[in-house]
Amino acid sequence: MTWARHASPVVEHGRIAEARAVEKVHCEIQNGRAARTVAVHASDAEDCRQLLEMLGLAADEGKRALQQS
Repeated sequence: MTWARHASPVVEHGRIAEARAVEKVHCEIQNGRAARTVAVHASDAEDCRQLLEMLGLAADEGKRALQQS
């Protein structure tokens, strides 16, 4: 027997929500730094693209991190 579940959005409040928000910002900064580091050390654009893909990073993450700071 299967149960039908209605997915309702979970609204977090308090310290947990604040901690998740801080972690999200930290992760965005860290991913931006990683993307820029890969770009600096890549031998060419294709090498950069492949390395970013292997790490699960997007090329625009480095740009977004620079714009936010």
